[in-house]
Amino acid sequence: MKILITGANGQIGRSLIRTIPKHHILLAADRTVLDITRRTAVFRTVAAFRPDIIINAAAYTAVDQAESEPETATAVNEYGAMHLAQAAAENGAAILHLSTDYVFDGKANTPYRETDIPRPQNVYGTSKLAGEAAVQAACPRSIILRTSWVFSEYGNHFVNKLLQSALHHNTLDMVADQYGTPTYAGDIAAALIHIAETIHNDSTTDYGIYHFSGSPCTSRLSFAQAILKSAYQQGILTHIPALNPVSSTHYPTAAYRPLYSCLDNTKIQAAFNISPRDWKKSLSLKINRIFKNIK
Repeated sequence: MKILITGANGQIGRSLIRTIPKHHILLAADRTVLDITRRTAVFRTVAAFRPDIIINAAAYTAVDQAESEPETATAVNEYGAMHLAQAAAENGAAILHLSTDYVFDGKANTPYRETDIPRPQNVYGTSKLAGEAAVQAACPRSIILRTSWVFSEYGNHFVNKLLQSALHHNTLDMVADQYGTPTYAGDIAAALIHIAETIHNDSTTDYGIYHFSGSPCTSRLSFAQAILKSAYQQGILTHIPALNPVSSTHYPTAAYRPLYSCLDNTKIQAAFNISPRDWKKSLSLKINRIFKNIK
């Protein structure tokens, strides 16, 4: 199977590169290799490589910055995704496209299902939802995979930011009214590879939108407590800073964050036999590597 990965330098892209079995043929492209906002470049690359599967892990993810750069966010998250889907359709490939919990408004109190109506509340979420629609319109053989609260050994995310702060402070304010599902990027990569192999081997794949995230749903405060506890138990921290619970309004941001964005994984379990992984186990296994990459 030939696989084209975009966004190769991101958390999920790098996890995919590390995880994809060696017997598959891989073209991993970051923005310097393939700028997905350039339609001609996308079609030229896809036509030359002739992938069986395109995995689009490229995205504009600067949530607050997107509020002042909506055109850039749209160019990547909507039009870039559309270019890849159009090229996939023209060349007989399927496309797996990453999306986000931020397509929802955060007003629910039970985990969001794929059938729930998206109501994004910021530019980033709006651009990602537009990308979903563009991909589905352009390529019938498309899977949209929504995920949330991604962490990994790579990039800059909540886990490493918290560890950096914990090294230098005895007390930290922590948002207590946001709820979501932390997800290890390596688990997302494994799910994507499983879906890609299923598509390649089975023509009856049920294409469409799926949710995949860690389990269980938790608050930002509880996630932080678990991170600090694991870091202390593994000798990364010499003490656990006290966490002072605060409202999300304590940290005003340019972009509104949904207060509740937990995702329901029932559909992907039924269709692909993919079960969510306990994020605490993934965190415990990987926290040393996360810490080493921020020192």
